[in-house]
This record gives sequence, C-alpha cells and structure tokens, in this order.
Amino acid sequence: MNAGPDRPSGGPGGRGRRRRGRRPPNNRGQNRGRGQGGRDRENRHNKDGIYTAPMDHSYRAALDGQNGSRNAGKHMRPRPGFAAPYRPVDPEPVAGAQPNGVSRIFAFVDDLFFLAKIQETARKMNVKVEFVKTDKDLLERMKQNGEEVPSLLIFDLNNANAKPLSAIPKLKAKLKKGTSIIGFLSHVQGDLKQKAHEAGCDMVLPRSAFSQNLPQLLRRHGAPEQESMGTD
Repeated sequence: MNAGPDRPSGGPGGRGRRRRGRRPPNNRGQNRGRGQGGRDRENRHNKDGIYTAPMDHSYRAALDGQNGSRNAGKHMRPRPGFAAPYRPVDPEPVAGAQPNGVSRIFAFVDDLFFLAKIQETARKMNVKVEFVKTDKDLLERMKQNGEEVPSLLIFDLNNANAKPLSAIPKLKAKLKKGTSIIGFLSHVQGDLKQKAHEAGCDMVLPRSAFSQNLPQLLRRHGAPEQESMGTD
C-alpha cells in the first residue's frame, strides 16, 4: 500500500510516526527558582559566549598546597609583561669628605619627609649636613665653626618658621657669592618661585626635581673645598 500523506514510509514500525528534528532540551524546570542570581549568571556570557564575570583566584592557594615547593620559585619571578621593581642605586660616597668635620651645608627644612631624605642621602655619601631653624641659628653655628662660610644653604620655601623670603636677603648680603642658596617648593607655586628669585635664591626647584638632584648637589657642595673649587 502506498504511503498516504499522513503515513510515512518505512513499514509497519513507522506507521503514525513523523520524522522530526531533535527538540532542544527543556530548561524551563531548571530555570525555575533561580531568581535574579540565575539571570545574573546567564548575563555574564555575552553573545560570543565569553565569560565576563570577575575571575576567582582562590584556586591558586589550593594548587600551591598540592604542588608544594614546585611553585615556590615561580611566584618570585616577574610576571610576563611586567618589569622587575626598580631599585635606585645608592650614590657613591664623596672622596675626601669628613662626616664628622665642619659642615659646609645647612638646611632650613622641617618637613619630615625631606628632612629624612636629606639625612639618609648625606649619610650614604659621607657628607655632613646640619639643620637650622632660623638665620640666627646659622650665624651661631658659623661662629662655632670659625666663621667658615657655608658652601650651600637649602631652603624649604614653605617652611614658615624659617621665614625664607626675609632670611634669604639677609644671608645673601652677609655671605656674598661664597654661598649658593637653593630653595624648593611645589611646582604650582609660581608666585612664590618668583619672589624667592627676587629675594636672592640662586636656584628654585620643584620638590620632585630637588629630590632627583639631591645627590649631585650634596656631592658638589659637600666635597672638600679644594676639590669643589676644582670642579667648578
């Protein structure tokens, strides 16, 4: 018998059956009860199938426990694409400098960060730097040092206790050209920079530039007098 329109061919076993493609799995039951959390997990996949949720790295601790010491050295190596941490090279000591001798550098600095930085750099270079609060303190120290003229004066121009704009002209008139006066300030303080130059500052630097050039300044002005004169 010929197969009718509703009777597929294929013998008695195929009677009443229609050939259909596979039905997609019914996930309605599974999706029920998920709530907002289930929808959020589905939304973490974009249209290309890429999972966009934050990665949980807690698995690393378990792997480290399983692998033991095999991974101990791997964590010490820099990750690909990341440079090793930069470590600045310590400045070399100044030849012939006497850290216990007469100071040739005085600093009007009370900021704890720069005070510690100047002390640490001077210690590494064997250069003696004395910290003073006012111009009167400096003159007293000079008397104790036998009226020897300092080679360098460092002013934190934001040090209100030192009164830089009034102290610099007095010291400049007394010490003449034998002493260099350098001030540092914030890079946005353009008006204060101009006033410091007018007061007699030989050089005014932003804080970052002062920190960067501190070893060179201490080397030039902290060296023995004969050597520093020869390098000018």
